[in-house]
Amino acid sequence: MAFHFKPFRMPSPIFWLQTGACTIVAWTLLHGALAVGPDDAAGATAAPASGSAAPPSNTAPASPLTAAPTAAPAVAAPAHTAGAQLAATPSLGLALSRIDVIVTHNDTLDRIFRRLKLNLADLASLRSLPGLRAGLDSLRPGESLRLTHRDGQLFGLERRLNESETLQVIRGASGLQASVLQSPLQMRQRTVRGVINTSLFEAVEAAGAHDQTAVQLADIFGWDIDFVLDVRPGDSFVVTYPEVWRDGAYVKDGPILAAAFVNQGKEFQAVRYTDPQGGSYYYTPDGRSLHKAFLRAPVEFTRVSSRFNSARFHPILNRIRAHQGVDYAAPMGTPVRAAGDGRIRFAGVKGGYGNLVEIEHSRSIVTVYGHLSRFARGTHVGAHVTQGEVIAYVGMTGLATGPHLHYEYRVNGVFKNPQTVVLPGAEPIDARWRADFLTRSAPLLASLEVPAGPQLVSR
Repeated sequence: MAFHFKPFRMPSPIFWLQTGACTIVAWTLLHGALAVGPDDAAGATAAPASGSAAPPSNTAPASPLTAAPTAAPAVAAPAHTAGAQLAATPSLGLALSRIDVIVTHNDTLDRIFRRLKLNLADLASLRSLPGLRAGLDSLRPGESLRLTHRDGQLFGLERRLNESETLQVIRGASGLQASVLQSPLQMRQRTVRGVINTSLFEAVEAAGAHDQTAVQLADIFGWDIDFVLDVRPGDSFVVTYPEVWRDGAYVKDGPILAAAFVNQGKEFQAVRYTDPQGGSYYYTPDGRSLHKAFLRAPVEFTRVSSRFNSARFHPILNRIRAHQGVDYAAPMGTPVRAAGDGRIRFAGVKGGYGNLVEIEHSRSIVTVYGHLSRFARGTHVGAHVTQGEVIAYVGMTGLATGPHLHYEYRVNGVFKNPQTVVLPGAEPIDARWRADFLTRSAPLLASLEVPAGPQLVSR
């Protein structure tokens, strides 16, 4: 048998180039896979849930000293939930994890860093940055913080300081650096009109405004109109206010500038005026203050469970007994507020009232708050309180069949019906500013005028 041998040939240069290229690609992929740690794996599984696509395999490794965490393409979209939600995706050579934290009661940055196992040395560096410590030590429950880190080392922090400013901290070549980003606000003045069919909130929403405007409307006219008992279907309103926008997105409704409300055929008007001393208040068109010295109802309630009545049948004593106040049914623990400025003359337990607070006001007026579950901090005899300040919480102590506030209004020792008594008003606008008030309020009041066409507010 004859054997034939082929002559040996040296591989061509192209062969060596192809072999080298394949080796480099294989080494790069293996190196990237080994660099993925436990945090990265968690982020990789979280990414599909948020709808984020995985980064391309040919992404070049980034330097940990120069990478800006806010620009990392591998960070997934955050989930804004209570506590902290981790969303991270590995990037070849550098894996950044982003955490959105909703601040809870008594939270501090130290507690947050410890909870998330972040480097406490980075927290110390943060607090040493000029002008930053005070802002970081005053966290507000409910606000959101965004932190970016790698294996516990902080690379970025974002916190909204107010509606137009955001604090941004990033890690640069020389360490952590802070800056404040500006987002100017735009104001767009609007005038909306509506008619109430079921509730004020539904009517305001149907008109194109939001809940905060409905709350403002009730606060402005709340001394003259009981928005729980007095509002009727067919009542109407017109409101001029600014909408606040930032970067083309709606933020909120601004303070009401002028408003009119027709309640059972009677019209009330208000205009906002900021005096030269910076105080902003609401007045009638002729300059009388809408602010009264007393709240009509010192608690948010669901219904009036018992009215002022000189011959009421008592449900516990089973006999006729005068009811010299108003009972406001409300859930246990609902805050009770001081109806006006004054001094606490009694805070304790008194017979059928149960836990009781008595506040002495000027003009020989005393207000009484009974059946309380507990007193607010600072509520004690001799303490001075201001209108709207929380003094206690709704309960059912004493002779009570359910949680409610018993509220009395006395003038020179005589019981008055809190729902109908004429409340003393505040001072009118300062004479020094009256001319300026009339000039500045005229265009705002003109915005309330009914345009040609269908009229929603009767005059």
